[in-house]
Amino acid sequence: MKKFLLWFLAFIIAAGTMVYQRLTGPTYPYNGKVEIDAALVKFELPRSSVNTSDCEVAVDVPDSDISGFLEYKRYKTEDAWTKVPLERKDDTLIASLPKQPMAGKLAYRVILAKGEKSVSLSGENPIVIRFRGDVPIYVLIPHVLIMLLALLFSTRAGLAALDKKSDPRKYAKWAAVLFFITGFILGPLMQYYGFGLLWSGFPLGHDLTDNKTLVAMIGWLIALFMMRRGKPARGWILAASILLLVVFLIPHSLLGSELDYSKMAPPTKINLP
Repeated sequence: MKKFLLWFLAFIIAAGTMVYQRLTGPTYPYNGKVEIDAALVKFELPRSSVNTSDCEVAVDVPDSDISGFLEYKRYKTEDAWTKVPLERKDDTLIASLPKQPMAGKLAYRVILAKGEKSVSLSGENPIVIRFRGDVPIYVLIPHVLIMLLALLFSTRAGLAALDKKSDPRKYAKWAAVLFFITGFILGPLMQYYGFGLLWSGFPLGHDLTDNKTLVAMIGWLIALFMMRRGKPARGWILAASILLLVVFLIPHSLLGSELDYSKMAPPTKINLP
């Protein structure tokens, strides 16, 4: 019964950590609500899109007197803002952002208007969306599942390290192996399909996801080294387990791959008449 409770606790911590990382990441949809002339509008706007097609931006607005437009430009450029009208389809206002190369980003705003009143759904700051390649499902699903298992065994190893009657080493070995598979085999494949390169962390770049993966792996390698000759290494295993949790609490895709638009020609401009 005690083992079951410890596994259950480890699962809750692992799953909760992964959900938190996902919800706080810069690619999670931007959502909220605004009021315009007594009409309440709830919305969810994309901050990540596959570059196989343009990205549709849609807002549910039942009030037919409300119209608006979408304006965008390439991120971190001096491009002029391009405006396109929001088209109404039943109760939804829709426009599209043009697809970008891998790791290309656009800054955009959605403006709603009714009579003389108008409001930006994101306030003064634009939303930033990043485009990526289409990652095959046979890479994506194993990556996510093995990542969860790695975090599960890591957390279980940490809990076992706190119990003098438990042997944390068997869990630690599984945690290290699973994390290596998801972080250094499947992770680079995800990066390759999504952004065209296998690794962009140290020493090749500053990608935070790659760098935090490297730091966590070093933590587990140290723990494995300290386990040699049958030593329990409880403190080292606990430290590696906590380190991995801390790493997962850092939002996913923060400081991720980003296209340098300065090396590309400016886009064709389309404006409202």
